[in-house]
Amino acid sequence: MTLFTIQTTGRAVLRRPYFPSHRKQINFTSKRHNSNNSTPVPRSNPSPESSANGTAIPIPATIANVPIWQRLGPLTRSFQAYGRSQRKRPYTTQFCSSLVIYFLGDLSAQSICGDDYDWKRTLRALVISMGSSIPSYKWFMFLSNNFNYSSKAVSLATKVGVNQMFFTPIFNTYFFGMQSLLSGDSLPDVVERVKRTVPTSMMNSIKLWPAVTAISFAWIPQEHRSIFAGVIAIGWQTYLSFLNRRVEGEMAGGIENTQKEVVKAPTSKLSKDIAIRKESNKEAQGQKAEA
Repeated sequence: MTLFTIQTTGRAVLRRPYFPSHRKQINFTSKRHNSNNSTPVPRSNPSPESSANGTAIPIPATIANVPIWQRLGPLTRSFQAYGRSQRKRPYTTQFCSSLVIYFLGDLSAQSICGDDYDWKRTLRALVISMGSSIPSYKWFMFLSNNFNYSSKAVSLATKVGVNQMFFTPIFNTYFFGMQSLLSGDSLPDVVERVKRTVPTSMMNSIKLWPAVTAISFAWIPQEHRSIFAGVIAIGWQTYLSFLNRRVEGEMAGGIENTQKEVVKAPTSKLSKDIAIRKESNKEAQGQKAEA
């Protein structure tokens, strides 16, 4: 019995495999190959969960960087609403924006001058804005879609140069000419107003608008360019209205001085005639007395 047990145990030991199976060898070889590979395998870190409510806590590295202009609350929402309106109804949005810009610019100019409020002057500014809003929008859309070269600096320089060369003199001539024409001036007075105001305004525009145009085309999205330029245009319209009022006062003062000279001329001539007659009468009386 003991011998039978020993024989059975020996046979079982001899039949037991001492080497791993083919499948185990493959797994073992693949594990060694992966461990020897120099490229680290990225591991996804599980997001930690809060023990209070079981919600996932965001990892700081996964939070997207939001621009600061999109984190201004109500101001950001206002800009976004304006951008949507500009994309859907560009002409209507541009027309209304131009009315607001000219209205605020004229109010600011009248407050600087210190005179009483003139509603006719504001009405003239609004009429001028109605005629220039859509052409101005069309012009800047033309600049945006053209003169786009491989070099960004060359594109910006070309757009700024073309704008200063063509748009600035035409717009300033239109603005001051319409101001004079709507005031009831004659055609020679309109020409004189343009001659006195356009060169000065063009020289001062070089100090401001090239930089504004370059910034607008370089960094401002197309739907927000109007509102960016509009904020600057409020101050510019204030200056144009102030310059127009100053030249208007100079021309009115020159006309008054001319009228005074015209009135004084006959009076002085009459007084000279009277003095000559008095002298001649005195001489005649002296001659009679001697006779």
